[in-house]
Amino acid sequence: MIALLQRVSTASVTIAGRLQASIGPGLLALVGVRPADGPPEVDRLLDRVLRYRIFPDEQGRMNRSVTDVGGGLLLVPQFTLAADTHKGLRPGFSRAAPPEQARTLFETLVERACERHAPVGSGVFGADMQVSLTNDGPVTIWLES
Repeated sequence: MIALLQRVSTASVTIAGRLQASIGPGLLALVGVRPADGPPEVDRLLDRVLRYRIFPDEQGRMNRSVTDVGGGLLLVPQFTLAADTHKGLRPGFSRAAPPEQARTLFETLVERACERHAPVGSGVFGADMQVSLTNDGPVTIWLES
């Protein structure tokens, strides 16, 4: 699994003009699923997302996690993260998991995140979403399970 983490001061997901989810300070995680992914990758990615130290400590060093700071977590499914961009001028998506596998694993990720952290919000798998954010720093990190 892949997560593109962005440390944010605010982030939200809107679907068909209606607010789906929003957070204040915390992490926006755009999540991609690959064919070889399964439940162990869900657990590994979630552990890394919750424990990854990209928030400043008292000295201004990135030394605190979203859990440490009590920040929000907004999980958004994004199959395009698994795009193959090695050739040509159009992405290929053969490296992305099939939709049902990806949906199941993304929904499992959201469920497990809610069990371990609060607040947690999420986008909707397969929906046409508008994602708004204010990147704090900016800090953007690519994580893999």
